[in-house]
Amino acid sequence: MLTADVAQLAPPAHIVFAEQAARPWRAITVRPGDTIWDLAMAHRTTPGALVSKNRLVGGGSVIHPGQRLLVPAAPSAGSASRTGSSRSSAPATATRSSGRFHVVRPGDTLSGIAAANRTSVTKLLSANRLADPRMIHPGQRIALPGRAAPVAPKSSSKPAPTSENTFAGYTYSDATVAAAKKNRTTLTKASVPSRSETASMIRRTAVRHGVDPRLALAIAWQESGWNQRAVSVANAIGTMQVIPSSGEWASQLAGRRLDLLDTQDNITAGVVIIRALRVSSGSVKEAIAGYYQGLHSVRTQGMFADTKQYVAAVLAHAQRM
Repeated sequence: MLTADVAQLAPPAHIVFAEQAARPWRAITVRPGDTIWDLAMAHRTTPGALVSKNRLVGGGSVIHPGQRLLVPAAPSAGSASRTGSSRSSAPATATRSSGRFHVVRPGDTLSGIAAANRTSVTKLLSANRLADPRMIHPGQRIALPGRAAPVAPKSSSKPAPTSENTFAGYTYSDATVAAAKKNRTTLTKASVPSRSETASMIRRTAVRHGVDPRLALAIAWQESGWNQRAVSVANAIGTMQVIPSSGEWASQLAGRRLDLLDTQDNITAGVVIIRALRVSSGSVKEAIAGYYQGLHSVRTQGMFADTKQYVAAVLAHAQRM
């Protein structure tokens, strides 16, 4: 299952804050280990925006140490909108007498919040007593390290774990479960390709995007058995099991809006994310692990036991493709 943590490699396409259009751009020097996605996350923009602004060619994903790039400058303290609206121009971190905290906005990820506040996802998880970095929502207050976690209102309490809302140890919100049910119903009624037709589509799409077809086929088989009607409790959709927030990121990578309920678009989403992971990871194993666990999590916490099993299974499938 492609988790939201995969999208933490870079902000999804909808994290394009309204004030960015008016923000000046400044030049930085690429350091060893930097990637276009890491820089996009750190500067609160999208990979596509960086590629376009810097007129990068060859897919724009490969940059090198010493290269000069333009990135959005941090918004100034006095850059509030003249119209009186403060939503888009409010600083990412607010300070109150009760302590420092960040109010989650639509499109925020825990890794993005961590990067903006010079801390780590692990510390944020600990400070806020969170078990899953995916489980944040707009309006939620995230305590920054060194402060006690804010008391969550009763309306945001976690639902009790059941067989219908829990997967791989994570319990998902009622909203996520409802969205998954809706998508499952839609796909049940939709006409979708056969498994053999789907496999051909995966192969062609992988070749078109410069991805090893065996790798794409193996991941898709492990995820869904090449079944576009598959929808997990976490609302991972279709052949490549892509959740909506990762679909937003994939749309940015593909350069067009992708409909995860459409088989071809779903395959394209998975393939372009595999391509991004291969560019940013140090090995095929790490890329596969990143698809399942999230590359940021893999790099900071290592592969979990179930991730290792996932990687082994995908590699075994690939040998037979």
